[in-house]
Amino acid sequence: MTILSNGIDAGDALADRITRRRFIRISGAVAGVSLAALGAGLALPGRASPLFHEWRGVALGADASLQLYHPDAAEAERLIADALDEVHRLERVFSLYDNTSALSRLNRDGELADPPQELVELLAESARYARATGGAFDPTVQPLWTLYANHFGVADADPNGPSSADIGGAVAKCGYQRVNVDTSKVAFERSGMGLTLNGIAQGYITDRVAELLRARGVTHTLVDMGETRALDAHPTGRPWSVGIKNPRAEDRLIAAIALDNQAVSTSGGYGTQFDAAGRFNHIFDPATGSCANRYLSVSVVASTAACADALSTGLSVLPLERASSILADAGATRAYFVLPDGRIVDRSS
Repeated sequence: MTILSNGIDAGDALADRITRRRFIRISGAVAGVSLAALGAGLALPGRASPLFHEWRGVALGADASLQLYHPDAAEAERLIADALDEVHRLERVFSLYDNTSALSRLNRDGELADPPQELVELLAESARYARATGGAFDPTVQPLWTLYANHFGVADADPNGPSSADIGGAVAKCGYQRVNVDTSKVAFERSGMGLTLNGIAQGYITDRVAELLRARGVTHTLVDMGETRALDAHPTGRPWSVGIKNPRAEDRLIAAIALDNQAVSTSGGYGTQFDAAGRFNHIFDPATGSCANRYLSVSVVASTAACADALSTGLSVLPLERASSILADAGATRAYFVLPDGRIVDRSS
């Protein structure tokens, strides 16, 4: 989610400088069994030999992939095509790049009549995780993004960031409680408000693709539409292995997480930075308007990708002692915090 830059009114120079980095590396080979062996038809007890099918591309501006194991190659191709159709359909709801998307029209007009069902659903989920984190996860921080992007989008930007008065003005336009949502209309209570669902939309889309595949009988598959969710275990019977990249050396891993019918999401300020010094990034504390620098990254394991996505963002601005209760309240399993000195601390629900 967490890490997608919006680029609204930011200027070409800033847009060129901001990139989305991947926090997670997916390992398809487990316990010495290679993808090539699986693709060749490795015999598994009591099952048809699976064939490995992989798609890689972009979803909502993020690198995305689908690792699918299925004995029928033609059916696998149809499943991947249907999954991508669902991704593109949902992009037309949640995209901040597409001026015609439902979310873009809501931000432009301050209200949206007859909103798509998916937007209503995702706003309800967002409110749930906002409450669970005490407001630390808040989809209404778009005014803060616009403020920082515009500030650093000029050549002679003050390296100390926007003024405290400007930050206070942007914070006053935030607040998930000020979004009125029902099936007939979504509306902001204050002028100048704006939503970004980049802290949860990738997770939501990942879940929708996983549910589509599950309904079609797919098992033993890994879905990554910006966040990662495993359907069952790896075809070998062992969990999927997902590695968290080292924020200071992205060619190295700092931890490996085993997933079996679970999802994982990682958020980190280094993923999208406004300034060359790295003091200002895209993860905001909605209460103060400041940028999150408490941790290098936060990873959350949960039953759904949307939950993991939202909590990895919210926990990025909260102290460690709050983590366990928030994870339990939201139904998540575990969180991994990479501290500024490189140490890893984990908390369970």
